[in-house]
Amino acid sequence: MENQLAKSTEERTFQYQDSLPSLPVPPLEESLKKYLESVKPFANEEEYKKTEEIVQKFQNGIGAELHQKLLERAKGKRNWLEEWWLNVAYLDVRIPSQLNVNFAGPSPHFEHYWPPKEGTHLERGSIILWHNLNYWQLLRKEKVPVDKVGNTPLDMNQFRMLFSTCKVPGITRDSIMNYFRTESEGHSPSHLAVLCRGRVFVFDVIHEGSLITPPEFLRQLTHIQEKCRREPEGPGIAALTSEERTRWAKAREYLISLDPENLTLLEKIQSSLFVYSMEDGRPHVTPEDYSQIISILFSGDPTVRWGDKSYNLISFSNGVFGCNCDHAPYDAMVMVHIAHYVDEKILENEGRWKGSEKVRDLPFPEELVFTVDEKILNDISQAKAQYLKEASNLQFAAYAFTSFGKKLTKKKKLHPDTFIQLALQLAYYRLHGRPGCCYETAMTRYFYHGRTETLRPCTTEAVRWCQFMQDPSASLLERQQKMLEAFAKHNKMMKECSSGRGFDRHLLGLLLTAREEGLPTPELYTDPLFSRSGGGGNFVLSTSLVGYLRIQGVVVPMVHNGYGFFYHIRDDRFVVACSAWKSCPETDAEKLVQLIFHAFHDMMQLMNTAHL
Repeated sequence: MENQLAKSTEERTFQYQDSLPSLPVPPLEESLKKYLESVKPFANEEEYKKTEEIVQKFQNGIGAELHQKLLERAKGKRNWLEEWWLNVAYLDVRIPSQLNVNFAGPSPHFEHYWPPKEGTHLERGSIILWHNLNYWQLLRKEKVPVDKVGNTPLDMNQFRMLFSTCKVPGITRDSIMNYFRTESEGHSPSHLAVLCRGRVFVFDVIHEGSLITPPEFLRQLTHIQEKCRREPEGPGIAALTSEERTRWAKAREYLISLDPENLTLLEKIQSSLFVYSMEDGRPHVTPEDYSQIISILFSGDPTVRWGDKSYNLISFSNGVFGCNCDHAPYDAMVMVHIAHYVDEKILENEGRWKGSEKVRDLPFPEELVFTVDEKILNDISQAKAQYLKEASNLQFAAYAFTSFGKKLTKKKKLHPDTFIQLALQLAYYRLHGRPGCCYETAMTRYFYHGRTETLRPCTTEAVRWCQFMQDPSASLLERQQKMLEAFAKHNKMMKECSSGRGFDRHLLGLLLTAREEGLPTPELYTDPLFSRSGGGGNFVLSTSLVGYLRIQGVVVPMVHNGYGFFYHIRDDRFVVACSAWKSCPETDAEKLVQLIFHAFHDMMQLMNTAHL
């Protein structure tokens, strides 16, 4: 056993990258068959027949040609989707990304050693920074364990995007700058950016070859806070990152034309390890109610968040923390990893720093002072107003369901993730009287640079079960039977999607192949059922499992009349976070969450009372 442990610690974070299999292209016929199944709940007989004909025509004609071209592309690339996905899903998108694309979530430390308490933020902040930077050092040394399913290693490339990574706006397409290097690859930036009251500071976290300690971080943070409290607020350049992308790109070009030194300052922020945001708010949060903190993590002060940074660690004046992250360079599971690592360390050390109190003679933080003029100041105030107006339109409902959790669902032989997804389907059906087309994230990290695939939980089986649940004449046994059929279908789809046999990314690949070849958009994609069933980013329910740890997050809805829905699973509870737009009269995040909790009880009751 000891030998095995010694061996496992020798494993390097990125050592399997070169041996991971390439992302496969699924068979065309299989993808189209799955697509047809997925549109069924949203069509009447006539509409379905028409779509069936369109699909058949596509399969025998242009679809087959495009599929061949896609197979050719896949021969020359280890991941045929990677570049396309980054561009289409993120970098080409022009709407403001800080609100519409980023994900955010609270740090779970308030549940144990760090309940909200005024005046603790600097001391706690220095400890949380220290643990985060220990993780950075582990990553640089490639000592972060490789994620595996059984003995199969998963792709770890996204972990390279956590530190020293930033999106840079472009007129038509953004780009990602990644400055992170492992120790064996060479120099990696070691400065931290701190945003406070519209001002930007940087300081190095390595002093005389070693990471500075919490008492030393405390000295730097105290210096910044005191300076910001006794002097006027800064211009709040960071607010520009919350703008529409092309507008931000133009403002950035103008800022650089004012003074070339401004570019040097922007690059310092871009290359910084991450951004530490010092907010003045004091959000309410309890282990049962996350609504207010999640709301503030999305709609807080835009002058202290750099929306394009892959990691903004946010501190509030009541000693509560959270993050707001750009989604382009990585998916939420990377943030879940580091957040869990930090939380475990805080637990281990009872929320305290137990090392030396000695503070070395460090250089004070340097302030990055931008050259600005009336035009830039006007752009900033416009950006702030636009952001705050849009953010105030968001509704969040985030609560813990504590009657039961994973333990009981497992005992009943029900997969807990499927349990929550089906409860959501039932809740949506009860609230809106119709099926809700739904996106659930499936991960494809078995493959080189794999990220995600779409799983569509609104199956014919799920809808049939919802109908039985609403039919007073249906027996408990029938309801249970239909529910178990829906479970089986969902579990089968999740397996297929994770093994590269989903169909949404394949259909996207075929569409993008047509575009690159200068061909007209095939009818399959203009058919009303394509978007009605969620295609082209039209899912009414945008959902993701955050994991089985204490970490929670959320995103905004994909469409105006939709919901964002993130959840995590523990032994004794399910924690859900739901978002909706207030300006949509038919959606209500609070109501939906309450109905989901009702559905949990109804489903468990079915398992308890129906006799098999």
